[in-house]
Order: sequence, then C-alpha cells, then structure tokens
Amino acid sequence: MPDISLTSLVLLCLAALLAGWIDAVVGGGGLLLLPAMLLGVPHVPAAQCLGTNKAVAIVGTAGAAVTYVRRAPVAVLTAVRIGLAALAGSMGGAFFAAGVSSDVLRPAILVVLVGVAVFVLLRPSFGTGPAARGPVGRARLVTAIVLVGGGVGFYDGLFGPGTGTFLVLALTAVLHLDLVTASATAKVVNVCTNGGALAMFAYQGNVMWRLAALMAVFNLAGGMLGARMALRKGAGFVRGVLLAVVFSLVAKLAFDQWA
Repeated sequence: MPDISLTSLVLLCLAALLAGWIDAVVGGGGLLLLPAMLLGVPHVPAAQCLGTNKAVAIVGTAGAAVTYVRRAPVAVLTAVRIGLAALAGSMGGAFFAAGVSSDVLRPAILVVLVGVAVFVLLRPSFGTGPAARGPVGRARLVTAIVLVGGGVGFYDGLFGPGTGTFLVLALTAVLHLDLVTASATAKVVNVCTNGGALAMFAYQGNVMWRLAALMAVFNLAGGMLGARMALRKGAGFVRGVLLAVVFSLVAKLAFDQWA
C-alpha cells in the first residue's frame, strides 16, 4: 500500500462507499472515486490511480449486478453480448484516444448532456413505465449491441466520464426498458468492460492491490445498498438520481473546460 495518511485512507473508503451507491443506482460513480484517488494519493502515477479505480469499481459493480439479477428481470445473455461489444468498442476508443484532444470532445459532450437533461425533464414518463416484455427483437438486439455496446464502449475508451449514465439512458431508449431494469443491465455490461480494462492495467503493473482490496469492501457495500434502494424505490427514484448525476457531470465538464 502506498504511503498514505489515516485521514486520507478514511476519506478514500467513504468515497468508495458513496461511488458504489451512485454507480449501482444510475452509473457515474467514477466521477467521485477517481478524483478522490488522484487527490488522496497524489504522489503515485495517474495510471496507478486509474488501475486501482478499476479494481475497486469492478467489485462494487459485480455486487450490484448480482443483487439486480436476483431481483430484477435482467436478460443476462443480452447484457453480456452488449458488454462484449462495449469491451471491443472501448479498446477501439482507447486506440484513437491519443490522437484526440479532450478540449475538442468536452464541449461536444457538454451539449449532449444538456440535451439529455432537457429530454428527461420534458419527458417525465421516460423510463418510468413498465419494461417491454418478451424476448428482444433481432433488430433491437443488433441495434443495442452496435450502438449501445460498441458506441458507448468506444466513448468509454476515448473519453470516459459518465459512461455508466450513458449506458442506462441508451438501454432505456433502445431496448424500451424501465430505468431500474436498464440500470441492472448496465451493471452486467460494466462488469465486462471493467474486467477488460482491469486486465490491461494489471498486466502493466498499474494496480495498488492492497489499497484496492480495502476500498473494494466499501465499494461493494455501497453497490449492494444502491441496487437494493433502486429496486425498492423504483424508476422514479432512479430518474431523480439520474438527473442529479447528469447535472453534476455537466458542472464538472464545464469546470474542466473553462476554469
């Protein structure tokens, strides 16, 4: 474990707990956890913070996914197919990331997020109705694999912030899921993408395993708590958290762009 004060360690564990809760409900926990790590252990390379963040996040995401699968009607095979496409997309995005400036991407993502917030606000019924029943049609499944898996996965590798939130929104729109089922499906997809990223970071030696193990316990607790709250309180609760996360992401990106 890196040289770190007890105060910083406690704050990192609390950040992991809250990030796990946010991630389980609607995605976007990395918006809290990664900056917390960069501030909490500033003397280590950023790559090690990124790798450790993935090692922590995959535990909470997996715990949330198991909780959802047990209680929500999640099509696991469909989610895994989308997850594998997202894994391939993220690798493609990472390949192109070196040649793309975040100063170009950030304003575009800001516009998209503001549009998403306006859409959700003006459509109170979005994702709050019952999920579509029966098997997913072939056309919708292919669309989900290509656009949701490949498209969002590519964005994750290229830029990253808010990937979980985009997954929930895209799954709701493309597969006609309610927000709770979309969040549950997104967790299975996230396990696939996080697993691929973690394998690469581990191969490169960029994971602080002892710190990750401690933080993962708190992230797991937050993830399971968030999943149970989302299942108990329903789509209206998830919609409220979704809007809060979207506005937080807009604020963060705007700060990064102009501050």
